Amino acid sequence: MLKNSEGKPVPQVTFHCRDADQWIDRSSNDLFTGKKVILFALPGAFTPTCSSSHLPRYNQLATQFKALGVDAIYCLSVNDSFVMNSWQEDQQADNISFLPDGNGEFSEALGMLVDKSAIGFGKRSWRYSMLVDNGIITKMFIERDIPGDPFEVSDADTMMRHLNPSYKDPDAITLFTRPGCGHCARAKALLAKKQLAYEEVVLGQGITHAGLKAVTGRLTVPQVFINGAHIGGADDLEAKLGG
Repeated sequence: MLKNSEGKPVPQVTFHCRDADQWIDRSSNDLFTGKKVILFALPGAFTPTCSSSHLPRYNQLATQFKALGVDAIYCLSVNDSFVMNSWQEDQQADNISFLPDGNGEFSEALGMLVDKSAIGFGKRSWRYSMLVDNGIITKMFIERDIPGDPFEVSDADTMMRHLNPSYKDPDAITLFTRPGCGHCARAKALLAKKQLAYEEVVLGQGITHAGLKAVTGRLTVPQVFINGAHIGGADDLEAKLGG
């Protein structure tokens, strides 16, 4: 049975982190004392659910968490710092700090170290999230102890609803753009003015003009989508949002 540690202090361990070709030790006190932080833990870097859902959503909602008084968001896995740094770079998760629990000491002290030898992982962290205020665990969301890799309650949206029950998910906005496009710059400036977050897909970086036409039916940029609906170009965006 995985234990819930709400009301208890976080384990006191030292995380061995690699930064700019130097080893930097970060203690639990360094990371948690005097701060309100979210920590979410997962079985392994580069694994499917962790890379496609768990990590990206926390990174996406980081600004909203900060507005609610969260000072930092930590992603923990029983991997070494080299692996965690590579994963952070691959995911472009600049809003998250990565904690390499390479020896599993933090996970074991918290009662979250589990045996994944059956799939060749050895000892790994169970999937969970927690809110920590000045070193004290105030809330934990622990996935059910069932076979496989359950992902039901440790997600970013569950944590967000805990912190803000009236939270409404913002519109999902995607822009197809190309470098040097004045209309693209105008669309992005409008979204910034309205304080609306967006994802930018740049032609030549994983998508071609043929791909753009296949998705949007057009060859011009920008092309804007909101919640899956095709809005059109910069003029269409201005008409929808107002200048």
